[in-house]
Order: sequence, then structure tokens, then C-alpha cells
Amino acid sequence: MREKIHPQYYTNAKVTCACGNSWETGSTVESITTDVCSKCHPFYTGEQRIVDTEGQVDRFYKRLQARQEYITEQEEREAARTSPDLPIGDLEINSRSAGNFIKAGIQVVGDALALLAEGDEKVLAIDGIGRKTLADLKRALSRAGFTLPQSEEEA
Repeated sequence: MREKIHPQYYTNAKVTCACGNSWETGSTVESITTDVCSKCHPFYTGEQRIVDTEGQVDRFYKRLQARQEYITEQEEREAARTSPDLPIGDLEINSRSAGNFIKAGIQVVGDALALLAEGDEKVLAIDGIGRKTLADLKRALSRAGFTLPQSEEEA
């Protein structure tokens, strides 16, 4: 072995725990301080408590809370996107068709869904609305996440 490359070894190094327990062992450090030992660790004592020395539990709970807030925000956003109170102009249909629906008194998506429940002929009876506009309306409602009602004729 090479000389003078090894650290000094202390045969009676003192180990002190935060709970007050202390003992001696061999180490390259003269005194050691620890947070938990076999006298106070929950695994050895059977006691149900959380040992948190560096705030890891608090950080975990903060991340968990932030995740819950994010999920709640996403659910609220999704609910607002599929709300029957969504203006008909916010759907992805052309502005002329949206204007024709608004002139006919269909201001929100809920009104359009109610009219579709009565049948396609009720929608086609509106001035300026044809089969292509009806198909575009149904496609836009489906893309937005709405379930289309079946008319009495289809059921």
C-alpha cells in the first residue's frame, strides 16, 4: 500500500442522533450527526409518523395540489367548451350560415340542438339554410364535443 494517501481512521468516532441517542463506531470522521437512528426511526419503533427532514413531504403535497388544480382547470375548460350556452358564432361554420341562424332566433348552441331534435326539416325551413349548411352544422357540433340528438324520424 502507498503511504500517506489514506484518511485518518477514528476507532471511537461519536455518532449523535437528533433524538438524543448516541453511540461510538469506527469512521474517518471524528463526530457524526444524524437525524434518525434505530431508536427513533418509524420502521424500528412501529410508530406511525412521517420523517421529513428536508421538506420533501411538503414539496410532494404542493405538487399534488398543483396537479389537482390543473385537472380541475382542464375540466372546467372542457365543460365551458361543450356548454349549451356557447354562442352559435363560435362554432366552426361560415359567417353567412351563422348570421342566418342568428336571424332565425338561434343564438346559442342549445337552441340549435333543440331544433335538431325536432328534425332536419325544421332546420331546413330556416331561410338561407340548405343541406350543406345543415351538414356543416352537424359536423361542427360533433367536433366541438356535442352529442347530436336523434330526430323522431331517425329513431
